[in-house]
Amino acid sequence: MEKSFLCIIITVVLCVTLVGSAAASGTAEPAVKKRVYFAAPLFNQAEKDFNLRLTQVLEEFGYEVFLPQRDGFLAVELEGKNEEELIQTIFEKDLSEILKADILFMVLDGRVPDEGACVELGIAYANHKRCYGVKTDSRSVERILDLNPMISGCFIKIFMDPNGDSMIEALRQYLSENEL
Repeated sequence: MEKSFLCIIITVVLCVTLVGSAAASGTAEPAVKKRVYFAAPLFNQAEKDFNLRLTQVLEEFGYEVFLPQRDGFLAVELEGKNEEELIQTIFEKDLSEILKADILFMVLDGRVPDEGACVELGIAYANHKRCYGVKTDSRSVERILDLNPMISGCFIKIFMDPNGDSMIEALRQYLSENEL
């Protein structure tokens, strides 16, 4: 547990350092059109299916979406690489895509949000990306402070509905009247 927490802290510090260096050197590419980085857990078929459904809604409204499970690298697909190479390959690709994006869209489901997605959120927020979230998990008792304020404070809007289908329709309705 302590080693895992330490790894997360080190990752965040490295991300902030790398992102600051990239921004200062002008290496982050400007977006041509509204690009979305989709941050979410992707470790089982139900999560992947939900991520894809949300991505399809965003793409229906003209957003170019980077969905890591579809457009990035998954560790299981990178045969022949050692652990360090796996980490570096995935980290560099996702960091690059976050920096190219205009918007971060994050799934907040789970007892607590996915720690990798939280790091992606921190990178996006620190780089002045517009951040939106979606939460369908009904385990939260308190609707107002069910998320850590250091996470929820990054978002322009969080779409909340315990019914995934209703939430997707609410997102569709919002996008028909607003831009992200």
